[in-house]
Amino acid sequence: MQLYKQLPDITQTDEVALSYSLQWVGMEDIAVPLTLDLGEGKQQTVAAKAAVYVSLDDKVAKGIHMSRLHGLLNQLASQPCDKDTLDTLLQRMVTSQQGISEHAKLTLGFDLLLPKSSLLSDQTGFQTYPVEIEGKRVGGTFDYSLTFTVPYSSTCPCSAALARQLYANAIDREFPTANIDKQALLAWAHATSVATPHSQRSYVYLTLALGEHGWPSLPSIIRQIEEAIKVPVQTMVKRADEQEFARLNADNLMFCEDAARNIKVMLEQSRWILDYAFKVEHQESLHAHNAVVIDRK
Repeated sequence: MQLYKQLPDITQTDEVALSYSLQWVGMEDIAVPLTLDLGEGKQQTVAAKAAVYVSLDDKVAKGIHMSRLHGLLNQLASQPCDKDTLDTLLQRMVTSQQGISEHAKLTLGFDLLLPKSSLLSDQTGFQTYPVEIEGKRVGGTFDYSLTFTVPYSSTCPCSAALARQLYANAIDREFPTANIDKQALLAWAHATSVATPHSQRSYVYLTLALGEHGWPSLPSIIRQIEEAIKVPVQTMVKRADEQEFARLNADNLMFCEDAARNIKVMLEQSRWILDYAFKVEHQESLHAHNAVVIDRK
């Protein structure tokens, strides 16, 4: 009996029936831990799902070496995940294919967990933000983009105006004389609910194209987005925080167009961003559909 000690590799021995190059070949939904720099000397390890691809440029190669890509990706578990690390990873992904590939691409998706202070009561909770990093090495050039999902609250300006009118009409009915007793008015206002403007959980889905530029810390970018949209959602709150949140909504009444313009101003002032695309989505409480804005640089 003849024993074969070397395992077969049909990617090297089988012939290709149809000779074509392929743009991207690889694997998706691979689990890998990442260690991220949060700035100020802080780091966070997150559970990410990765996708890795290389081009198959050799028309007669049966397929790529997938296990080599997986092995290289696993190295992210033992080093900080930053642009320099990803540059090296993308370069090694190409060279691991021994001449059959010229380009590489990866995506890393994860939830970033950040502390969030309450508005007034000195409480702290935690909030997750979905983030995706995409990197490419095409030829000798690296190209990166960052995608964020950030929730916020929005109150419809139209419904606020309609609610104010109902309150004005109710006051006119309750106090028909020209002179109104202040204490009676205050007692009525504390005890009476006439109408409330409708508010909605809202989201901005934002992709930033950075090219070969480095990027600021991810928490810094998220803070900039939340400052632009004025009313970020809260985590741990007391009644004073909830009241302050209501006040912020009243001070920042927003159609989806208003939120989109606030975001656009922030993006246009950020010189490190080469390109951007975003979608603003107000998940209506009045309607069974959503109000949206889609825009790009």
